[in-house]
Formats: sequence, structure tokens, C-alpha cells
Amino acid sequence: MALSKPIFLTHLKTLTNPHRRCCHPPPFATLRFLSFATPEEAAAERRRRKRRLRIEPPLSVAALSANRLNLHNKILTLIRQNDLDEAALFTRHSVYSNCRPTIFTVNAVLNAQLRQSKYSDFLSLHRFVTQAGIAANVITYNLLFQTYLDCKKPDTALEYYKLFLNDAPFNPSTTTYRVLIKGLVDNGRIDKALELKDEMFVKGFVADPVVYSYLMLGFVRDGDSDGVFRLFEELKEKLGGVVSDGVVYGSLMKGYFMKGMEEEAMECYNEAVGENSSVKMSAVANNSVLDALCNNGKFDEALKLFDRMKNEHNPPKRLAVNLGSFNVMADGYCGQGRFKDAIEVFRKMGEYRCSPDTLSFNNLIDQLCKNGMLAEAEELYGEMSDKGVNPDEYTYGLLMDACFEVNRVDDGATYFRKMVDSGLRPNLAVYNRLVGKLVQVGMLDEAKSFFDIMVKKLKMDDASYKFMMKALSDGGKLDEILEIVGGILDDGGIEFSEELQEFVKGELSKEGREEEVVKLMEKKEREKAEAKAREAEAAEAAKRSARAAIASLIPSKFGDKVGGTEMADNANANEAASVAEAQAGKEVNLEEATAVESASADANTT
Repeated sequence: MALSKPIFLTHLKTLTNPHRRCCHPPPFATLRFLSFATPEEAAAERRRRKRRLRIEPPLSVAALSANRLNLHNKILTLIRQNDLDEAALFTRHSVYSNCRPTIFTVNAVLNAQLRQSKYSDFLSLHRFVTQAGIAANVITYNLLFQTYLDCKKPDTALEYYKLFLNDAPFNPSTTTYRVLIKGLVDNGRIDKALELKDEMFVKGFVADPVVYSYLMLGFVRDGDSDGVFRLFEELKEKLGGVVSDGVVYGSLMKGYFMKGMEEEAMECYNEAVGENSSVKMSAVANNSVLDALCNNGKFDEALKLFDRMKNEHNPPKRLAVNLGSFNVMADGYCGQGRFKDAIEVFRKMGEYRCSPDTLSFNNLIDQLCKNGMLAEAEELYGEMSDKGVNPDEYTYGLLMDACFEVNRVDDGATYFRKMVDSGLRPNLAVYNRLVGKLVQVGMLDEAKSFFDIMVKKLKMDDASYKFMMKALSDGGKLDEILEIVGGILDDGGIEFSEELQEFVKGELSKEGREEEVVKLMEKKEREKAEAKAREAEAAEAAKRSARAAIASLIPSKFGDKVGGTEMADNANANEAASVAEAQAGKEVNLEEATAVESASADANTT
């Protein structure tokens, strides 16, 4: 037990004053009850607590205080302002400060990056904090699993799950299995998802209706209605004969509709949302039912249910609708050909404290573009910035393709340029569609301009090079073909394959210039050899200069005065030069290691 400061000072005064010293001990405590015997022990305990905080983070955010709480709130503010780059950078910098972030702060940034599909940024930050020794918790692992599953890498997610089971000092949660099973179903791995469902029971988890809803939806997508019914009966049995969670009823209705059993499907609907129903219907459960109605000719019933959900919505006490509800209804209106109503219901979600995301905008923009409503799609695109939503590569790709469909090629190219200028990285397929359209309409110079921009950003294949070279050849611009070949030869990371060489020779042979390719290759080889020779010569000159400089700094007092001074100076100079050479070697190795790390990061991003 530690003494308070006033009591401690009073006690010291009593001990140091001989006139006031009493024969009996102080009434509160004696010195032997102090927390630490020496200041060194107190300092050691503080260091131990700091180390423990790094290795074993607090159990909840509520445990944060003082500087760590201020740091957490600062980063949350950046996330709310949608400045994820600054939030991630601030988190990285704080790792090296006196106030290291806890895993709760890191998870907040990772979760925000995952919501906006910034997968490369997510993996970069996750790798950084792992190397920094910030201990992960189960939420960190769940976010990592979700990232790889969203990137269509279920095998990688399962590998990390095995590492998690073997190495993590805690067990998976129900959310862990929900993330994994949903992701596996979305990636067409329903067999593995069923195995994980059975594994939950082995580990002592009770039957989870949410997990069963994901599996049932997977069977719906596969057209296996019997699998849907089998899973529902299994869940019903494990829950004692009654399923009170409505999250599975939407998939069950879809199973009945697939079988042509419309009457049974509507009985299931009445059981879930009827007036005397005892089934608990969340917003997610209602959305599943809405989707089943909209896609099976029951749109009027879907409208009635949606109106009922909006009337019951009373946040934060009752959350009857969410973003998914408006997405489902927008799709439903589009399915009915009522696109104006779809836009209207989409814009009304703000009245119910729901905010659209990029995926929601993309979904509706896609529907409008496919139905010849490009003007309305562009108007919706213009509203994204007002809602604080950033377009992604898919948004710009949709608008670009839609512009090409109505022969607005310049506008389509403008959308592609906006995508690049905003820091997004289009894939090779989008680039090929752009260049193909520009060449088709005779805009060869513009196509070459985009090629020059993207050749540094994309890892182009031989087909992409051949297309541009063929277009330049048809336009009589053979010199520009040779410029492209020169760029390939200068870039050590690109292989100038024999097939591509023969193609270039074939195009240049149309004007008898095929030998220029061979001459260009020989010239580039000579330039590389000369550059290496100059580098070697410069390195040797630097070594000689280092020897001479250090030799001049060796004082004459080292060594014998008669004949021994020169020998000692030379020995010391050689030794110092050797040290300088070793140091130079370390610097070179450090540069090589940095280059390898950078290349590895680029490969992971790609």
C-alpha cells in the first residue's frame, strides 16, 4: 500500500524532528509498507509496465487515458474527416514517439481503410505495426481475414487463420467464423465454409443463425434449394425446434421461390413479419426478405414492408432500416424500370441517418448507364463529393465505358484522366479499352499520350505493347516504335521477349528498317556496359580518395621517428582505408536492401 503525498511528508517530518519523535509507530503506516524500497525499483516497475502495455494491450478502449486517449481521439477525428492517409501516417509516426498507439487505435485505421477498399494501404500498415511489435488482438485478425477474402484470396486468408490458431494467445470469436464463412461463400468455397461451421461446434460455439444465413445464401446462388432446406432444419434442431432470429428467413423464402412453391414462400414471409410474429427481425433480416420479394415478382409486398420498416425506424432506439435497405429498394425499382423512383429513394436515405458509400453509388450508376441514362448517372456522380464519398476505379470505368457507348470519346478519356490524377490505379483491362477506343476513332496521338503515362504505372503485357506498336506502325510512326523499344531495354524489370522482338522487326520491315532493332539493342548493351565501367571506376576513385584523405589525417607521432614513421603511417592509413571501404560497402548494401524492399512492396500492391 502506498502512502499519499501529504501523509508521507508529515511522516518524514516526524522522523527527522527529534523533539517530536514518539515511541509508538505512526497511526497509518510504517516505512516498510511503502510500494518500493528504492527509486531504482520504482523505475524498474515503470519500465515493466510499459513493456507489458506493448506486449499485452489493455482489454478495452475504456482503459486508455491521458496521452494515449488523446492520440486515439485525434486519429478518430482524422478518420471521420475521411483523411485516411493522414490517419495512417500519424499512426506510423506515433510508434516512434513517447506515446505509442495501442492496437485499438491501429484497428480503427485498419477498419476505415478496409471500408474504403484500400487494401494495399491496409496491408502496408498492418505489416508496419506488426514489425513495430504492437500486439494484435482478435479484431486485427478478423480485419486481416476480411481483407484477403475481399481480394479474392481465400487460400491466403485460410493460411493466416491456421497461423492464428497455432500462435495467437487467444481463441477465435463468433465474428471470426462469420467473416471467414461469408468470405468463403462469396469466393465459391462453400464446402470449406461448411467445414468451418462444423468446427465451430467442436470448439464449443452454439449454432449461429447469421452463419447459417450466409451458408443458405450460398446454396441459393448455386441453385441448390435442397441445401437451403437442409441447413434450416439443422439450425432448427440445434436451437431446440424454434428459430427466432429472422436473418435466415429471406434465404428460406428464396429457396421456396426456386422450387416454385410460392404459397410456402409467402407463409414463411407471414411467419417472419406477420402481426403476431415472434421472430426478431433486424434491419439485415428485413433486407433479406425485401430482396426475396423484389426478385420474385412481389414488389408491391416489398414496398409495403419497406414503408413499415421506415415507420418503425427510430434511431438510436430502433434501427429498422440501414444502407442495405435503400440499396435493395433502388435495385428493386430499377428491376421494374422505374429509374426515377430508384434515384429518389436513394437520395432519401439521409433522412433516416443512412449514408451511401462508394459501392452504393457504383451500383446505381451501373444500372443507369446500362439503361441509357448517362446524364442521370453523371449527375449522381457529381453528388458523391457532396456526400463525402470518393469515386473509385470502378466508378470511373463505368462512366468511361458509358461515354464510349454514346460516342463521347473525349469525355470518356477525361474520366480516365481524372482517375489517374486522383491517385487511383486502373487495371490493364480498363487501360486497354481506353486505348482501343481512341485508336478506333483515329485519336492516335491521344492514345500514345496515355500509353506514355500508364507504361510507368502498369505492368503491361506483350499484347498491350503489340497493340500500340501496331497502331503506330499503321500511322507511319516507326520512330516512336523504336522509342518504345528503347524504353523497354532501359527498364531492367521488363523483358524484351523474342516474340516481341520478331513482331517489332516485322513491323519495321515494311520500310526495310528491321536492322535498326538489332542496332538499338547493341547500342543499349554498350551503354549499360559503359555505365557499369564508369560506376566501377568511380567507386575505385572514391576508395583511393578515402585512403589519401585518411592517410593525410594520421599524425606523425605514431610510429618510429627514424624510418618507422612512414611504415606506421602507411599501416594506419591502410587500416583506415579498409574501414572506409567496409563502410562504403555497407552503404551500398543498404541501398540494395532498400531497393529490394521497395520492389517487394510494389509487387504486393500489384
